[in-house]
Amino acid sequence: MKFFINDPHHVVNEGIEGLLTNPELTRLDTFPEIKVVLRTKTDKSQVSVISGGGSGHEPAHAGFVGQGMLTAAVCGEIFASPSVEAVLSAILATTGDNGCVLIIKNYTGDRLNFGLAAEQARAMGYKVETVIVGDDIALGKDVQRRGLAGTLFVHKTAGALAASGASLEKVAAMARKVAGQTYSIGLSLEEGQKFRAPEASRLKPSEAELGLGIHGEPGVETIAMDKADALMKKAVDRLTMYLPDNKKKYALLLNNLGSVTPVEMNVLRYAFRRSALARQVKYIVGPAPLMTSLNMNGFSLSLLELDNDITEALLHKASPASWCMEEFGEITSIPGPELPDIIPFTASTDEKNARIIRVIAEELIASEKELNALDEKVGDGDAGSTFATGARKILELKDRLPLADTEALFTSLGRILARETGGSSGVLLSIMFTGAGNAYREELHPGKALLRGLQRMKALGGAEEGQRTMIDALQPAFNVLSENGSLERAAQKAREGADKTREIVDTDFGRSSYLSEKSLKGIPDPGAEAVARVLEKLAEIKA
Repeated sequence: MKFFINDPHHVVNEGIEGLLTNPELTRLDTFPEIKVVLRTKTDKSQVSVISGGGSGHEPAHAGFVGQGMLTAAVCGEIFASPSVEAVLSAILATTGDNGCVLIIKNYTGDRLNFGLAAEQARAMGYKVETVIVGDDIALGKDVQRRGLAGTLFVHKTAGALAASGASLEKVAAMARKVAGQTYSIGLSLEEGQKFRAPEASRLKPSEAELGLGIHGEPGVETIAMDKADALMKKAVDRLTMYLPDNKKKYALLLNNLGSVTPVEMNVLRYAFRRSALARQVKYIVGPAPLMTSLNMNGFSLSLLELDNDITEALLHKASPASWCMEEFGEITSIPGPELPDIIPFTASTDEKNARIIRVIAEELIASEKELNALDEKVGDGDAGSTFATGARKILELKDRLPLADTEALFTSLGRILARETGGSSGVLLSIMFTGAGNAYREELHPGKALLRGLQRMKALGGAEEGQRTMIDALQPAFNVLSENGSLERAAQKAREGADKTREIVDTDFGRSSYLSEKSLKGIPDPGAEAVARVLEKLAEIKA
C-alpha cells in the first residue's frame, strides 16, 4: 500500500509539526521525546482538560486542542500510549491552582500511564481528577468497554465547563456523566493499514465487521457485505439494544474511521436519517474524520443522551476546526421553478424509428461497463454511465416521443439529453440533435440534418475531426448518410474513425490534451467507440 510519508519512523513527529502551523497551537520544547500539543495561550486560572493516547487517530487528540475543548493533548506513537513522563509534562505545563481533569480512553496502556502520571502529580501537590471513557457497546455491558469516538463528547463538554470557569469538581462531574451516557459502535469494511509492515486484511471482499476497535481489534461479528442501508441498520440495531429507552433525545457523532469518501459518508448520514432512531437525534457532529484508525474503511456511530446541562455545554463555542456540530433536521425541499415540458410535441408512432431508438439505447446500456473501463484509462471513468443514463431516460419516455415527425423527434432527443444526461458528452449530443431538428426543416433529409447538427456541435464544442473525440466516428458516418450511403458503409466508416483514435496521442483538445502519449497509445476514445458500436449494431440488424 502507498502512503504520503517520508519515513515511517518519523511520521508521528512530522504530522505533529504540520499541525503546529496553526498559530493557536504549540508544543513543549522537549519534543519529540515528549509529544505534548497545547494551546499557545494557556489560562491557568481555569481547570486544565487533558487527553491523549496513541497517534493514528487524527484529528484526535491534538486536533481538538483549543478554546472550549482540550487544554493539551499527549501523543504516543502509532496506536501506543504516551509515556508517564509525557502525561506528567502536560499536567505540569498547563495546570494551575484549580487543577486538571485527565480524560482517558479505556485501554490498558492509557489507564496505566495516565493513572500513574496523575498519582505523581498529586504527590507534587496538584489537584488531578481522572475520567475513564468506555463508550463501545459492541461486546456488551459486562466487559471492559473500549473508548471510541464518543470520547470527543467528553472533551467537548468538559472543555466547555472549564472555559466557563467551573470548578474542578463540576468539570469532572460533567465528564463522568457524559462518559456514562455515551454509546458507540463501529463498522468497517477493512482495517487500517500501519505505515510499518502493513498487515493483510482478515476480511474477505464479501465481508464486513461490526464492532471493531479503533486499533483494528476484532469486532463482535463478521457480517456479509451489503448496501449502505443494510450496513447502517446493523449498526443502529446493535446500538439501540443498549440505549436506556426509546424516549430520550441524543446528539449523534457520525465518525469516518479514515478512508471513507465524503460522498459515502453522506450516503451513510442519509441511511441513518431514515432509521427509527433518527427521530430521537437533535444534534449531529459530522460526518467527518473525528477519531480515525489510520485509513480504516469504516464508520462509527456515537450517541450521547442529552439533558439541559449537556446540551448547553455542547453548544458552547469551541475553536478547534475539527469540531462542528449542527441541528439534525428533517430532509426538506422548496418548490422548484416550472420548466418547459421536456417533450412539447404530440406523441406519434413509427415502427422503424422506434426500432432504431430501441437498438441504440439497448446497445449503449449493454456497453456501459466496457465504455467506463475504457474511460478509466483515458478519462474519469464515467463515459459509459453518461451514455447509458441518457439511453435509459429515452427508453423511459419512448411512448411520449413524436416518432413519426423527424424534426420534432430530433428536437425531443436533444431536450432529453440536455435535461437528463450530465457531462460534456450529454450536452454536446444535445446540441447536435437540437441542431439536427432545426436543420431538418430545410433539408428534409435525416442524414443531412444530422451532419448540420454535428457542425453545430463542433462550432460550440470547439473540437474537429482528428482530435480524439466522438467526432472522429460521427463525422465520417454522417458524411456517408448525408449522401444516401448505406448504414453498413456508415458503420464501417465510424469503426475506422474510432480505431484511428487509438493512434492519436498528440491533441490539444479535451481531456486527452493533458494525458501522456503512453496513457493514450492503443486506447480508443470512449465516445468514438460508443458511436461505432451503435452504428455496427444498427447495421447488423438492418434497422
